[in-house]
Amino acid sequence: MMNEQNTATEEHGPARKIAVQEAAKQDVQISNSYIALDLETTGLNPKQDKIIEIGAVRVENGQETGRFHTMLNPHRELEERITELTGISGDMLKDAPDIVDILEEFLTFCGELPLLGHHVIFDYSFVKRAAVNQRMSFEKTGIDTLTICRRFMPAEESKRLGAACAFYGLQQESAHRALGDALDAHRLYQKLVEEHGAEVPEVFAAKPLIYKVKREQPASKKQKEDLRYLLKYHKIDLPVQIDYLSRNEISRITDKIISQYGRIR
Repeated sequence: MMNEQNTATEEHGPARKIAVQEAAKQDVQISNSYIALDLETTGLNPKQDKIIEIGAVRVENGQETGRFHTMLNPHRELEERITELTGISGDMLKDAPDIVDILEEFLTFCGELPLLGHHVIFDYSFVKRAAVNQRMSFEKTGIDTLTICRRFMPAEESKRLGAACAFYGLQQESAHRALGDALDAHRLYQKLVEEHGAEVPEVFAAKPLIYKVKREQPASKKQKEDLRYLLKYHKIDLPVQIDYLSRNEISRITDKIISQYGRIR
């Protein structure tokens, strides 16, 4: 796990300074301090899938001041398509920490800053669910570079992170890896501010992120025992570690097995 403080600074581009100054005249705050965040996950559903990599960059007054990076053990086998997309294999995760082990440190790294990302609500939903499950608060405002790109890029252009970076002449870091994508989102945002901030500064203001979630209850000992017996009876190998499943997850898996294979006779 990496949590770095970076004291090196970069000069703001003249156009970016002008954009921020113009926004101040209009009493509109362009967000220039934030946590650029990207996750790699086992899938797209925060209710069922797990985080396997966190990459985050702390930016204050437009300058990078810290980085956070870690791999995470999802306690389940990775689908081949995830490995093909990200280059992350099960072997890379087997000795990685659990989300519970690093969550407090990561939330401290984020502090009170807004989140920034390309479709930031996706990343926020996974982290908030993890926080709620540990009885921690994670209410945030956010800046979505995807939404901003949709505002300014031609309709026929792809708005994917890599395509947007290419459209604005930015060289991309390692695609589909968390820290590289977080850095790309940060640099893309700074370029967008430079190009369009003076024109419509309100687009660049952080807005509340809304994702409602309830704490998941841990599975009971009986649920785990019943599932193990069901798996043994039907001779099924489950690609997840049962001890890390919630009550709802075990219920979904049990119902699916019964629906497909039948009950124990």
